[in-house]
Order: sequence, then C-alpha cells, then structure tokens
Amino acid sequence: MEMKILVTGASGFIGSFIVEEALRQGYDTWAAMRKSSSKQFLTDERIHFIELNLSSQEDLERQLKGHEFDYVVHAAGVTKCLNTEDFFRINTEGTKNLVRALQALKMPLKRFVYISSLSIFGAIHEQQPYTEIREDDTPQPNTAYGKSKLEAEQWLDSLNNEAQEKGASLFPFVVLRPTGVYGPRERDYFLMAKSIKQHSDFAVGFKRQDITFVYVQDVVQAVFLACEKGQTGRKYFLSDGEVYQSTTFSDLIREELGHPWWIRIKAPIWVLRVITWLGDKWGHLTGKISALNNDKYHILKQRNWRCDIEPARRELGYEPHYQLKEGTKLTIQWYKENGWL
Repeated sequence: MEMKILVTGASGFIGSFIVEEALRQGYDTWAAMRKSSSKQFLTDERIHFIELNLSSQEDLERQLKGHEFDYVVHAAGVTKCLNTEDFFRINTEGTKNLVRALQALKMPLKRFVYISSLSIFGAIHEQQPYTEIREDDTPQPNTAYGKSKLEAEQWLDSLNNEAQEKGASLFPFVVLRPTGVYGPRERDYFLMAKSIKQHSDFAVGFKRQDITFVYVQDVVQAVFLACEKGQTGRKYFLSDGEVYQSTTFSDLIREELGHPWWIRIKAPIWVLRVITWLGDKWGHLTGKISALNNDKYHILKQRNWRCDIEPARRELGYEPHYQLKEGTKLTIQWYKENGWL
C-alpha cells in the first residue's frame, strides 16, 4: 500500500527538496503551504496541495480531518523575522498546534520528523581547541531563532514525558538538527556568492572560526532515514562530517565563479555589531527584513560550529554524500543556470 506523507513548509528551500524526494520514492505526497506561497519549485502533477493554518489548532483539525498520514515532516518555520515574538509564534506555537491537531485527530502516524537546528546550542565550546557540540551538551541559544526551535523541542520532550507517566502512547517524533544548510534555491548563502561576483568578500572577527555545512540533499537523505529508522524522541546533528575555516566557502565560491578579482575585508566584531544594529533599525523602519540583523550578528560572531554526527551515522545509517567542494560547484552551477548569478 502506498505510504502517505505530509510535508509542511513545502514551498521553502528544504521543504521543496523533501517533496521531490518523496515523489521519487513513490510516496503519496502532500505539500502543505500558505495560499500566498509560491509553487515555483512544486510543479510535479503528482503533488497534492493542502492549505494549513499553523497558527490555529482548530483550523488545523478541520483542514486535516479525513486524512491519514503515515509520515509528517515538519519543515515549516522562519529563520528571520522583524519582531522577536514572531519566531515563537511560528516556530514554537506552530509546532505545538500541528502536533495537538494530529493527536486530537488520532492520526496513526509512524513518524513525525521535526527539522530543528544546530543553532539551539548557541556559542558553546568556544575555547580553543574547539570540541564538537554533542547531544548531552546543555543548549544555550543566543538567537531568537535558536530559542524558538529549542522551545519546540523541549515541548515535544515534555509531551512524551507526560505520556510516559500516564502509561499512554508516545508521540513518535524524531528531531534533526542540521548545521548551515546550503544548495540550489537557498537565498542567504546566495548573497555571499552575489557579493563575491561583485568583487567583495566580507568576514568578521580575528579569532579562528570553525564552520560546518550540510548540502540540502544530505538533509533530505536524513529525513527519509529518520522516517524509516529514527527512534522516538531522538535528536540527530547533521553536517557533511568535515570542519572548515571561515574563508573556505568564499574561496570555493570564487573558484566556481572563475576567480573574479575581489577585495577581502576582515572587520572586527564591533563593526558587525554596528552593521546588524543598523540593519535591524532599517528593517523596522521599512518593514523589510534585513539579512544582516540582530540574530545574524550572533550567528556570524560564533566561532565553533563543530557537531557530532556519529549518532546519525550509527542509528540512521546517515552518510553525507556531498562535501563542500562538490556541493558548492552544484549550487553555483544552479544559480548560473537559473539566472540568479
């Protein structure tokens, strides 16, 4: 019998690739999105669309009634907002509303995969030599985004703790915590590529920075492994298994762009603080979110992004297929072919 999967945030960068892979694997695929969302990357005729209002449990129950999904992949969320409370309204409360609706409808789920983020840990292990962030470390998120994702994770934990105490069935959730996700269709790293094409590269801080990346298709790989093999309540870090220096990505982008001349500016942290403060102010004045905002300051300031992916390898069979060099080549190629660069 054909398995039925629901992907929230289906029109987004990661969500659209999850939908493609679900179709490739023969799932009865449902893409959840808002009316206003673009279907630019969701053109396959086999996709079923469903409008979901994640801000209302009542609406969700009505919208999901009559459906029986085997798998739900919750990729909907926001990475930048003008107002801090919007992170929690969308990322935290939206997750709660969806799960409560699924439970109220007694949805016979095999697995609920929640896309979280390495950002829930914030700047830890920042003394050199840097060590990997591990699952038993205490999260110390320093961004509103990271805090909102952590609150959703903690709520899912509390749900199952309560169920255990009552002897009730556990909610079958698995959490994925990718580091910086890049690839075709991604818009934030694209700004870096655009800047390099226009002959400038900007970096901040003089202290060594260890960065990790994961190509979008490897995140997608992990999603379907989590559906198949993930253990209820487990949380897995995702990266490509390598650690890079802060200049590596820009060097690879420049190489793929044919080595344009450039000015590489390395500024002290306080300069970034001023720029992101101005970006935040400008965003509130114009109503347009700046890529250089308060959350971005903490992300760019962070020096250690190492994380331990061994549990994902051991328990899920996850094995990254794309290292940064190959992933960058494919990404820049896509940007060129689609007129972004």
